[in-house]
Amino acid sequence: MVTFPTLRPRRLRTNKVIRDLVAQTTLNVSQLVLPIFVKENINEPEKIDSMPDVFRYPPNEHLIKFVEQSYSLGIKSFILFGIPSYKDDFASSAYAKDGIIQRSLRLLRQTFGDKILLIADECTDEYTSHGHCGIVVNKNGKALVDNDESLEVHARIALSQAEAGADIIAPSSMMDGVVGAIRRTLDENGFKDISIMSYSVKYASTFYSPFRDAAYSKPAFGDRRGYQMDPRNSYEAIKEAHLDVEEGADILMVKPAHTYLDVIRIVKENFPEYPLAAYHVSGEYSMIKAAALNGWIDEKTAVLEITTAIRRAGADIILTYYAPKIAEWIKEGVPF
Repeated sequence: MVTFPTLRPRRLRTNKVIRDLVAQTTLNVSQLVLPIFVKENINEPEKIDSMPDVFRYPPNEHLIKFVEQSYSLGIKSFILFGIPSYKDDFASSAYAKDGIIQRSLRLLRQTFGDKILLIADECTDEYTSHGHCGIVVNKNGKALVDNDESLEVHARIALSQAEAGADIIAPSSMMDGVVGAIRRTLDENGFKDISIMSYSVKYASTFYSPFRDAAYSKPAFGDRRGYQMDPRNSYEAIKEAHLDVEEGADILMVKPAHTYLDVIRIVKENFPEYPLAAYHVSGEYSMIKAAALNGWIDEKTAVLEITTAIRRAGADIILTYYAPKIAEWIKEGVPF
């Protein structure tokens, strides 16, 4: 009778050197994108109560210093979210040449040149009086977000961001056709080399609440379930991503991240040739932070475990407010 050696998977876990040698998922600082809030009419960084250790920055030396500090840790990619001094029904401050995002892009580009990658979030919610991701119209006495009317405004915002120095435009509105509208406008105006990172698979999630506090972007009426995805649907992500690919998206995104790992896997398996980003959103950040501040979990271990899970699910790029800390911890050595 032939006998076989006993299989002992534990042999490959006996010490950290072996575990690192056979690790199937790795974290690298180059995979991280740091979100930054920039705000008009302030001179000093502002605390965000619902997001401890995250600040709103003015477009001045404080913003430059924060980016410099992050760059020194190895972080080279940043996505900007603007908080304007005025809002109207048509998001005119979002495409103004002297708008908060445009000024911040020019400042950072002039300071850092091509050493950093600048991504501009493109949406209307922070810039409209109603807080929705498109133009609101009245139909039969009811206020509605008009998808097609919104496309021209989104394209105009994207063009102004490209002109100000953005490397990548990131449309987050979930308007049908927005990627195609932006791609056509960029191409027609000489910006064929500007990439689009689309929020292709963006769910209507409660985990955006701290962001809305940070950016003052809570809808004045209703909610965004009419255009953001239903959390009960996973395979709908394939349809949404496919439409953005057809319209010219260069990078796809799933948002939120660690509460939608299954969706990240589905999108990556169906579009393996496209870089896939995942946004570890404000509510996910704040949950970990609150638990850590209360001593309920070890912050470093929890963040690295969750970020590794996002990578393991299939994300190539991770947008996270924890990027500076993750960069520090990677240098120290992950604790697995």
